[in-house]
Amino acid sequence: MAATTTIRLPPRLRARIHALAKQSGRSAHSVILEAVERHADYEEQMRSLVKDALEADAELERTGEVYRAEDVHAWMDRLARGQPSTRPKPWRR
Repeated sequence: MAATTTIRLPPRLRARIHALAKQSGRSAHSVILEAVERHADYEEQMRSLVKDALEADAELERTGEVYRAEDVHAWMDRLARGQPSTRPKPWRR
C-alpha cells in the first residue's frame, strides 16, 4: 500500500500543476507523481554516470591507457560499415 506524503506547493506552482492536469485530462496527483518519478530516475542516472566516470578516471590513472580520438573514430567508422577491424592500440602518456 502506498504511503501518504504531504508537500506544500507555492500557489503559482500549484496553479500550473492544476492547469496541466486539466489540459491533459489527468489528476493533479498523477502529474505530481509522474514528475517525482521522472526526477528520481534522472537523479539515479546522474549518480550512476558520475560513479562510472569516477571509476573510469581511476582506471585511467591506474593503467595510464588512453586512445587517440582519431583512432577510435576510424575504428568505429569501420565497424559501422561492417568492415572487420581490430581495436586501436592504446597510447600511453
